Amino acid sequence: MAWAAHQHPAPMPSILQKQAALVDEFAADGDWQARYARIIAKARSLPAMADSLKTDEKKVRGCSSTVWLHADCAAGIVTYQADSDAVLVRGLVALLLEVYSGHPAREILAAEPAFIEELGLDVNLSPNRANGLTAMVRQLKTYAAACPALA
Repeated sequence: MAWAAHQHPAPMPSILQKQAALVDEFAADGDWQARYARIIAKARSLPAMADSLKTDEKKVRGCSSTVWLHADCAAGIVTYQADSDAVLVRGLVALLLEVYSGHPAREILAAEPAFIEELGLDVNLSPNRANGLTAMVRQLKTYAAACPALA
């Protein structure tokens, strides 16, 4: 009888690798209309957030749209859930979760969101949206800093 080779799951890409992959993914888009369409597609693929998590305490302050952000921390790994009442903002938070969710709190705290600048989001979003994106990043990192494994 032949034994199947034991397969180990591939290691999760780092936050920096995920950012590079996003930049590569968006590089195929020639103009901002195509990039906005891709962001909106990300919004549609973001898993639904339970209504029970959409509380006032979970709202991200500094966003003109309503954004809810929730974090779970287990064994030092932070997993995020999020939602927004605006489709473009929902897509932006989906990008952040794609990059940061499922990583150790220390890695989240150490990794700056360079992809925001590399994708041109900092200059192609309205000032309100750009400020909201900064507020979302700040909240992600605040939750990571509160992860008990860091204590």
